[in-house]
Amino acid sequence: MLNVVVLVSGGGTNLQAVIDGVEAGTIGNTRIAGVISNNQNAYALTRAKEHHIPSACISPKMFSSREEFNERFLEEVDRMKPDLIVLAGFLVVIPPAMIKRYRNRIINIHPSLIPSFCGTGYYGLKVHEAALARGVKVTGATVHFVDEGTDTGPIILQKAVEVEEGDTPEVLQRRVMEQAEWRILPKAIDLIAGGRVTVEDNRVKFI
Repeated sequence: MLNVVVLVSGGGTNLQAVIDGVEAGTIGNTRIAGVISNNQNAYALTRAKEHHIPSACISPKMFSSREEFNERFLEEVDRMKPDLIVLAGFLVVIPPAMIKRYRNRIINIHPSLIPSFCGTGYYGLKVHEAALARGVKVTGATVHFVDEGTDTGPIILQKAVEVEEGDTPEVLQRRVMEQAEWRILPKAIDLIAGGRVTVEDNRVKFI
């Protein structure tokens, strides 16, 4: 059984997609061991409570230094004993010690087709604003392993989504969620839970 801990900062729609997948059995051999947010008002914490999933709020604002936060945050993650950590809209930089400890066991969902519109500063609506400003015809989402860079880890899955005439960043964001994010994140977790994903030479291979 794959123990998954989900880290989230906001509404938790991707968390909900994972919860639904686990409950429906489309994500096999998996249990959500816990949810951690840096935002005490995140609706994701309500979603966790409604599904009887242990949760915690740990924010950098609660500590006098980033080092103190990193240490406490990693303690809480370790306490939940994850086999896999899922970043589902988590807007806090992951401590380097955590990346090292959980090498190739942390995945992230990003709302673009990496390497487009990714890296420092590209998150949330900013990604979709940039895509529309560039005038691209196709965007999408990517699930990748997390390494020391920003959106630079090995790519697991990607799914393309068409940009439509008259799209606003909000409309495009919703379509990318519905057509890509909520599909490929549960699928990636299922593949990992089934032992079908490995990383060799910084590239994902499917078994």
